Amino acid sequence: MGVLLLYGLVAIAPTLLCWLLLRLPRLIRLVRQRFFPPPPVPAHPPVQVLAADLRRVHRLLAAYGPGTPAARRTGTRQAYDALLAEACAVLEVPHRLDALPEGMDREIERLRVEDALREAGLTIP
Repeated sequence: MGVLLLYGLVAIAPTLLCWLLLRLPRLIRLVRQRFFPPPPVPAHPPVQVLAADLRRVHRLLAAYGPGTPAARRTGTRQAYDALLAEACAVLEVPHRLDALPEGMDREIERLRVEDALREAGLTIP
């Protein structure tokens, strides 16, 4: 009986050891997730990145000449409005850029938001 038990141990131990080694990365991943959760992801990019993006897109809008296609102007203006809205969310400045249609009202709101962001300390042209 003892020899049979020893034979079973010798036959099963390497298989069991290999199985455990294959499961080890999964076990380590589960332990890390449980005891060391990843840091929270910020909802918005840093203010410095937003300010740099706003300056860059504003320069693009200012550099467009009379021959620039309307689709490019509209897309850049919408990107600029999205960046302004995100900066407003970060700095807690109220805005209505999402609610207003394209036109004079939105241009006026854009100027008002730019001024409010300057007053909040953001450096944009």
